[in-house]
Amino acid sequence: MNDDDLTYRMTRPTPARPLTGLSLLLVEDSRYTCEALRLMCMRSGARIRRADSLRSARRHLQIYRPDCLMVDLGLPDGNGCDLIAELTDTAMRPPVLIAISGDHGLEGPALQAGANAFIPKPLQSLSVFQETILSFLPVNRHPTGPRMINEERINPDRLAYYDDLSHVVHMLDEDRDQTCSKLGYALQFLRGVAISAEDSSVADAVDALSRAIQGGQAAAAARANLAALLQQRMNALAVA
Repeated sequence: MNDDDLTYRMTRPTPARPLTGLSLLLVEDSRYTCEALRLMCMRSGARIRRADSLRSARRHLQIYRPDCLMVDLGLPDGNGCDLIAELTDTAMRPPVLIAISGDHGLEGPALQAGANAFIPKPLQSLSVFQETILSFLPVNRHPTGPRMINEERINPDRLAYYDDLSHVVHMLDEDRDQTCSKLGYALQFLRGVAISAEDSSVADAVDALSRAIQGGQAAAAARANLAALLQQRMNALAVA
């Protein structure tokens, strides 16, 4: 076997690693979700890069052409649908473009913007990840021979959840007077993270604060409840 044969075999998809040779750019601000997708790529044979904002993603795409682009729809500097729409019908559009979000109601807008598919959070199913990408790749990028569907559920390190919660606490501390524009993003970010981590108590506390703010009600109690819950979670994660 010469070097060319070895390189070919190492970059060809296999039943065990069906996405071998595939490059993926993930546009995501949550460390917890990034860790889940890093593990999925590792199990699948794909290479992954990350951008944490629309601005960073645009810089990546100026010099890097991934086979697959996965875009979170709630980012610190805008809506991921804007990036999807920008890329649609252009030479910069990757072969596979997938939207992800904890808000199932955003599936329609994402597909209208030009996404091939929408995967709701939490992102846990390795088979959904693999099969969604493979369904939009040409046949010559598929593994040959029989292949069992991998039903493994991916569980990221909980310390990644701690990092996301810490990030939210910092944003909320910067917005004690509730006038900072970061508050809306912080709550959106936290809700998505809580859904990904299957933490319904935190998600419910976020919804309660959001309803109080939108209804023009005094939100101090809901905000204090959320802050106390976040501190409780972080304390538990720190000693786990």
